[in-house]
Amino acid sequence: MSASAIFVLDLKGKVLICRNYMGNMDMNEIDHFMPILMKREEEAEMTPLVTHGSSHFLWIKHNNLYLVAMTKKNANAALVYSFLYRIVQVFQEYFKELEEESIRDNFVTVYELMDEIMDFGFPQTTDSKILQEYITQQGHKLELGAVRPPATVTNAVSWRSEGIKYRKNEVFMDVIESVNLLVSATGSVLRSEIVGSIKLKVILSGMPELRLGLNDKVLFEITGRDKSKTVELEDVKFHQCVRLSRFQNDRTISFIPPDGESELMSYRLNTTVKPLIWIESVIERFSHSRIEIKVKARSQFKSRSTANNVSIFVPVPNDADSPKFKTSMGSAKWMPEKNVVLWNIKSFPGGKEYLMRAHFGLPSVESEELEAKRPITVNFEIPYFTVSGIQVRYLKIIEKSGYQALPWVRYITQSGDYQLRTN
Repeated sequence: MSASAIFVLDLKGKVLICRNYMGNMDMNEIDHFMPILMKREEEAEMTPLVTHGSSHFLWIKHNNLYLVAMTKKNANAALVYSFLYRIVQVFQEYFKELEEESIRDNFVTVYELMDEIMDFGFPQTTDSKILQEYITQQGHKLELGAVRPPATVTNAVSWRSEGIKYRKNEVFMDVIESVNLLVSATGSVLRSEIVGSIKLKVILSGMPELRLGLNDKVLFEITGRDKSKTVELEDVKFHQCVRLSRFQNDRTISFIPPDGESELMSYRLNTTVKPLIWIESVIERFSHSRIEIKVKARSQFKSRSTANNVSIFVPVPNDADSPKFKTSMGSAKWMPEKNVVLWNIKSFPGGKEYLMRAHFGLPSVESEELEAKRPITVNFEIPYFTVSGIQVRYLKIIEKSGYQALPWVRYITQSGDYQLRTN
């Protein structure tokens, strides 16, 4: 990767903290970064890479901070950006929020972390669970005496410590799918995709190996099995613990898991999804003085499933007042700060249809200018259900001591960016 130095700057370009890893560059070069960036911004030519002479600055912005990597070499830019985002993640896991104040309040810990996560310009340990074993929040208060880093730092399995022991061994696996949907005012689906992730909570002793089997279309094609009830996963991204060579060879997901909570994998399905909750709305204006909104919500999944905590946000004109509501299920309330009616339905079983009517006064009679038509947005969660049909066929746990462990699998479908345009 070869980043000579890493800087954390405030919004004015003042250096809050920096670390010179290679000693081959003048650290004052960073003074040129902000003026060049401001000039680019004025000329509407913002780029993620800024150059001054032979110095290259690769930067990202997070909250009120700039994180900048400085290099002279022809570095692998993708790796540098990946590392900068990883720094953000590590700092967030340490300080909850990464902003100027949290950097100022934790200088000692930040310097210790910067020393550990990179060495001579090359990334080292960037797993916060391992870092937290020997860099504590009270790092500057350590007692005298040698502090030995855990074996994981030099171990092949850098994401898991040795010698972990639990009385009861269990694995909890959540398969969570978010549905992104955009429906036009005429009722046609303009965009639909499923973004999925498999999350783990591992409470296992020792160094267990886990094997996960899914109803993966490619695997079923390789083995010549019926692929009618399979899913075609795209953009699959794995945690570093998964043996990629095995997955590429025979689609086996084999791994030694991190302890505690982690995301094992994420995936996407670019598929036409039948809208799970369908919304129809009719807006009637009466002589510019009042408006009536009728909304019909229909659940288009099987009756054995139930959507929980359904929130339907219906836009209303910004000059509306005197609201009156009537619902066949749930409750409606006006949120004037957002110019929406929020219709809440705590439990929405499949195959049901509910109605909501809202009546508003419109005091500004002259108001003829057309507002931009905002879509209706919907939030929901359906437990024990996956919209893609993905299934965990098995989860095997192998550990040399031969203990018995219980795997628990839970499926959840939820709304992502779920919008229906109105007339």
